[in-house]
Amino acid sequence: MQPRYYLMKTRVLYLLIFLFTGSSYAQDPGITEKDPKDQTNSLPTRTIRIIDSITVQKFDNDLPKSIVAIQTKDSLVFDLKDNSLARRVDSIWLANLYKNDLFEEIYGSVTQLDYSPVEYEELSTEVLKRRLEELNARTPFNIEYNPLLESVIKGYLKNRRPTMARLMALSDYYFPMFEEELDRQGLPLELKYLAVVESALDPRATSRVGATGLWQFMFSTGRLFGLEVNSYVDERSDPIMATKAAAKYLKSLYSSLGDWDLALAAYNSGPGNVSKAIRRSGGYQNYWNIRHHLPRETAGYVPAFLATMYIFEYAEEHGFKSSGPRYPYIATDTLKVKQMITLQQVATLTNLDLEELEFLNPSYKYGIIPVVKDKNYVLRLPVEAMGVFVNNEEAIYAYAKAEFNNREKPLPEFFKQSDKIRYRVRSGDYLGKIAEKYGVSVSKIKRWNGLRSDRLRIGQRLTIYPRKLNSEPTGKKGSTVTSEGINKSYTVKTGDSLWSISQKFPGITVDQLKKWNDISSTKLKPGMTLKLHK
Repeated sequence: MQPRYYLMKTRVLYLLIFLFTGSSYAQDPGITEKDPKDQTNSLPTRTIRIIDSITVQKFDNDLPKSIVAIQTKDSLVFDLKDNSLARRVDSIWLANLYKNDLFEEIYGSVTQLDYSPVEYEELSTEVLKRRLEELNARTPFNIEYNPLLESVIKGYLKNRRPTMARLMALSDYYFPMFEEELDRQGLPLELKYLAVVESALDPRATSRVGATGLWQFMFSTGRLFGLEVNSYVDERSDPIMATKAAAKYLKSLYSSLGDWDLALAAYNSGPGNVSKAIRRSGGYQNYWNIRHHLPRETAGYVPAFLATMYIFEYAEEHGFKSSGPRYPYIATDTLKVKQMITLQQVATLTNLDLEELEFLNPSYKYGIIPVVKDKNYVLRLPVEAMGVFVNNEEAIYAYAKAEFNNREKPLPEFFKQSDKIRYRVRSGDYLGKIAEKYGVSVSKIKRWNGLRSDRLRIGQRLTIYPRKLNSEPTGKKGSTVTSEGINKSYTVKTGDSLWSISQKFPGITVDQLKKWNDISSTKLKPGMTLKLHK
């Protein structure tokens, strides 16, 4: 019970500090304090600017009247009132947090691990041996000194200090949720370091073979452990759901193999490869004795994990200092959405950065949270924004609905009767030829006419909505227009190519331009005139 009580007590303490101090973290020097006379205290500090006037904007899309907008010199800011909690933004930390570009570096370091001796005077072999013994005593992993592990640890400390520092900043957000789930399932808390090696703590990381998320689940393995992937949602990228699945998977591997080092190896390459390595080694079951029979990536996997564990556990001794997370995990909360909404809409109405919402909600592929029967898709927000959302929930959903209603409708609804033509199929016609003639696609002709195949019959009538041809009365510079209003020639300008010219005139292809003008190459000279017809 003690670990769980400790976690709960720690999380409550984080929340109290966050709520009563606003933030205990470094402040952005570019953000100024508010004037006590400023009455717009319901807005986040970072959105306050010199306000010229406060007006209720008129919107053509039936924006709910309860949504008030403040027009500033720079932009339009929505004023959804809830409380006066001011948000301070450490912009440098957030930039590192939201734009995680470390995955390829970490992935490459594991697959191409270098075991050459590394000179690093700040850490002697004797001190390293003593610290590894301490780690071994307090963890269930087999942490013993060997020269290979020493070279990996010193290599990370010497060559990857900036990377390790950024990973520590990210870990301040992710590790509390990892520890909570690992403790719930009775697993070693040190397994949290596995996500650093797997994904560089990037919930949207995708490997070359398609493994995705903080814990790098393949599609089939994710499904096996309850992670759904569909057009809108990839639960492998959901930090909480993926952590639960990873803990279940690791627990099952340990139950089968009885050794945490082997369980880690199996997590990376599959239990089949570990079984083969045990057989090929003559029956050895110590990771270091079978690693030469494992795939190259797995051979470097456990050393990378142990090196990462050492550096994180002895971060202070090696000069790493974290200012703590901008948002402790406890300072966020979730709500189940009641209708489809986008992260962009939420960002606009709550005055949060879109990148911030994408960081907190990484499982939504296109930034859209769908509403599906029997599914509980949730929106995670900072605690102060949660109040804003809940207090204005009806107006927010009305705004989202109005925006969706104003989006472009399916193509046929936009065509007026006068825009369409009726085409009679002639001998020698085929869909590609007709589509090219009118500047449309074959799939559109098939959809407009309910065609299931490409076959046409002579005399068949087709409904077509042609793209409008360029028919400006005086013509654009470089083109000539006939009395019929259709371009017959074009004068090449600097920067033109056959492809760019074909895009200016719907229905004309690069091959046609080459044929009509007897051109064998794609090189054009400014000033030359091209025919736009046979």
